[in-house]
Amino acid sequence: MTKCVLGVLAGVLLTSQAWGADLTGDWVFQAAPSFPRFTKMVIRQDAGGLHGTITSEWYGDLPMLDLKATGEGPAGERLVFHIDNGNPKLKPLDLTLAPDESGIRLTGQVWYEKQDATAHRATAAEMAALDFPTYPLPAPAHVPSNGLARTPPMGWSSWNKFAEAIDDKTVREIADALVRSGLRDAGYVYVNIDDGWQGERGPDGVLHPNAKFPDMKALADYVHARGLKLGIYSSPGPKSCAGYAGSYGHVEQDARTWAEWGIDYLKYDLCSGEGFYHTADTVQAVYQQMGAALNATGRPIVYSLCEYGRFDVGAWGRDVGGNLWRTTGDIEDSYASMATIGFDKNGVPRHTGPGGWNDPDMLEVGNGGMTTEEYRTHISLWAMMAAPLLMGNDARSMPRDTLALLGNAEVIAIDQDPLGRQGLPVRKQDGTEVWTRPLADGSVAVGLFNRTDKPMAMTADWPALGLGDHPSVRDLWAHRGVAPGAAHTVPAHGVVLLRATR
Repeated sequence: MTKCVLGVLAGVLLTSQAWGADLTGDWVFQAAPSFPRFTKMVIRQDAGGLHGTITSEWYGDLPMLDLKATGEGPAGERLVFHIDNGNPKLKPLDLTLAPDESGIRLTGQVWYEKQDATAHRATAAEMAALDFPTYPLPAPAHVPSNGLARTPPMGWSSWNKFAEAIDDKTVREIADALVRSGLRDAGYVYVNIDDGWQGERGPDGVLHPNAKFPDMKALADYVHARGLKLGIYSSPGPKSCAGYAGSYGHVEQDARTWAEWGIDYLKYDLCSGEGFYHTADTVQAVYQQMGAALNATGRPIVYSLCEYGRFDVGAWGRDVGGNLWRTTGDIEDSYASMATIGFDKNGVPRHTGPGGWNDPDMLEVGNGGMTTEEYRTHISLWAMMAAPLLMGNDARSMPRDTLALLGNAEVIAIDQDPLGRQGLPVRKQDGTEVWTRPLADGSVAVGLFNRTDKPMAMTADWPALGLGDHPSVRDLWAHRGVAPGAAHTVPAHGVVLLRATR
């Protein structure tokens, strides 16, 4: 993405000044910041002590955990509690609720958004008007395979380069560029619109695109006419990661809408859904719900699960109708990020195979944050992992070296090998790694990776790899045969990618 991770909301401080001892009651916020847009709050006291709930448009009703009076503050009392939105990765952030002429004033910061809003004591009618709707999840069930993605999906996605600044004109130009550059014919056929296309829902609940996308059906027709396929993005939560409408409460309706437009691929990003889908059972159920809804449309739509590798997703991704599943958080355009994901967080190998793939996130090749050698490592490593190859650069203006990296047919053939086996490291030593991947024709792809910051001499032990003393060896980046006993000088952060046959 999109940047699909949301943080923990915690350590909210409530200061008593003009209210006296009674801090309980019903409160409604006015004009709260758009993230996470708090709407109301309930504080109660009973024999068990203080308890409460604060409601957010992003996360629904959130319990005020460990709510207690500290005995601190100008009037000798302060309430402290924390709120957990289901993501444990970010540090707690403090908020303060203090007296205001309107009632309460909320200040502080929640993740990236500063908070400054007031709340007043509310009537029952005001509170009821802000009730957060809840919907039942389906009972566990197997979603039949859609028969798609027999090899890892290839294409382009908008987020890494454009984030939410994407529009109809740019998508059309990208489609044309894929054809013109030859990348469509190399296999990059999906043109995926990530977060930022969503508009408002009509009175009938149908979600319409925003003004940047005046006619999604016409856009799909344009993409299809060029031999390409169109992808789209949504979330099981009320809000997408960038704050646009999610599919919460409209799962089946949205699936039908996308099928009517001619959509071929869905990335379903947990985002605000983590506020209430944060157990293994609920996350699996909500992804099952969309998988079944897509199948029910009768249109073949590749289904991409983006829930950041939680709850061993590869073990059940196929069962909910998924064709690929993220194994990690978002990639960044740096060697450190790419290497950490590719070498260390690449999913469980046995989960990968025709119809379902470990997804270490989109490619950053061509976005400028890495050297050519580092980008060569990036695409080689993704090919060895049998990972989806979704470009994330501006395909309209690629220099020759970027096109050569993305369009290398011999490397693409490794990624798209029909056996579908994920490569694995067989040796790690002094910052170097040797990876192998068995291929359908009996040959073996071998990656010599140098993770150090200086060139390293590396060789492959062919007998140990089961290929005898004298296999036929081809260097896939140099496009030439090499002697099996040759030592290879691998650049810093670089790779030599070989294909060997007995």
